[in-house]
Amino acid sequence: MSAALKYTLGRIGLFVAVLAGLWVIDMNVFLKLMLALVFSAALSFFLLRGWRDEMAGEIAEAAERRRTEKERLRSALAGEDTPTPTPNPAPPTEGPDSQR
Repeated sequence: MSAALKYTLGRIGLFVAVLAGLWVIDMNVFLKLMLALVFSAALSFFLLRGWRDEMAGEIAEAAERRRTEKERLRSALAGEDTPTPTPNPAPPTEGPDSQR
């Protein structure tokens, strides 16, 4: 399972857990949703730090791979990546019996 999916599911799970805890309190539903959002964000900052760091590492690795591939393609398009060409053999000489 990717780290981004784990972190996202963790954030959603925290939100649902906090919302369930606030559901028993008698207040406006919109206010409950906003409080659940704020409290779950604060909790995820501390509780999901490992998954967040893991996700950031995966994103950084993917960005580095894309950057390296992009540089390789640019150098190939510029002709810097091609091997040194071998000299072409001399073109065949046309003799008196060659037809055009």
